Amino acid sequence: MLIRILARLASPLKGVCAGLALSVAAAGAAEAASAAAKDFKTAAPIAYLYDVTSGSVLYAKQADLPSPPASMATLMTVELVFQALDDGRLKPDQTFKITEDAWRRGGAPSRGSAMFAKLNSEVAVADLLRGVIVQSGGDAAITLAAGLAGSEPAFAELMNARARELGLARSTFRNATGQPDPEQRMTARDVAKLAEHLIRSYPERYPTFREPEFTWNKISQRNRNPLLADYAGADGLKTGWTEDGGFSLVGSVFRDGRRLIVVLMGLETAKARSDEARKLLDWGFTAFEERQIFAADEAVAEARVFGGERRYVPLVAPGPVALLTPKGDDARIVARVTYDGPLQAPIARGTRVGTLRVWRGETLTVETALTAAEDVPVGDLGRRAIDGALELVGDLFGQVAAKI
Repeated sequence: MLIRILARLASPLKGVCAGLALSVAAAGAAEAASAAAKDFKTAAPIAYLYDVTSGSVLYAKQADLPSPPASMATLMTVELVFQALDDGRLKPDQTFKITEDAWRRGGAPSRGSAMFAKLNSEVAVADLLRGVIVQSGGDAAITLAAGLAGSEPAFAELMNARARELGLARSTFRNATGQPDPEQRMTARDVAKLAEHLIRSYPERYPTFREPEFTWNKISQRNRNPLLADYAGADGLKTGWTEDGGFSLVGSVFRDGRRLIVVLMGLETAKARSDEARKLLDWGFTAFEERQIFAADEAVAEARVFGGERRYVPLVAPGPVALLTPKGDDARIVARVTYDGPLQAPIARGTRVGTLRVWRGETLTVETALTAAEDVPVGDLGRRAIDGALELVGDLFGQVAAKI
């Protein structure tokens, strides 16, 4: 497989590489991470800060460690309900009954976070959603799960299937509430990815996450997200706590044209959770500057095509490719393009061909799809014969190399 990269990170660079990936490093960069990034510390055992606007990862600490998500798992419960509402399978005014199971395991008798819905009462889907989002109500989550899938275990299967569709590769769900289960795990990166999906895919429904309080059964409860109280631009999403997982939070803030998502897990107190989230967000909003790598429609690389009218097809990203770096940063920047190949003609413009990944030091900061920028029709018989011979020689060379 051949790919020719056209990246210009610090100075014009070109190269040809046979293999799965090609790296281009910023010229003159000597350190693996910038001093600014090294100096920043958080008390959170697990932390992740993501700039949605640029697609840049600003900070990652054990971001891929599967951990107890607590009530942050209800983001997947909410996603499935949002999807059902958009598809017309549910209606906002449709009601579900609060069963004894939902009442005992998630309501007042559970002594956990609850909507405090009355046993055997009928509650509208729109109100149950507020019970989950604003009040972290286990009774509301169990009721929605059973109403949509027939039972909570069946709903958990839907949660896992949807997680795979959304690319949450390291997350596993066993219930709709986030209540402790040894097999229920999410990574900070997956939590952030799910949060971004909710923001982008359900713009009309997402504002529920910023509602400051909700009253049901004459009981008013404040939204448990501490950022909503006084952090400018905060508009979501969820907090959580379990004895084995500690205090967690996924928050979203939109300010000055930028949106940041922060995820913290494993903190010992609610105050530490709030303090560390604010510290990480403050740093994210003030310590970074944008660095453009590729302009919109600029060719990122050229991939080898077999049997086509042309030997290479240019690859482009969906839009400009930029990353945020700490001010004064001298970190090593590495770009890698990967694709499954060899590519066989014909190739239609817009076909997804591969993926561009950009690292700042040891942090994967940008990941985006690459598509063919042009159509590549099938070449004439002579071209196909030459390419076929080259491919055969390459296979034989690989077999011989493997035996040496």
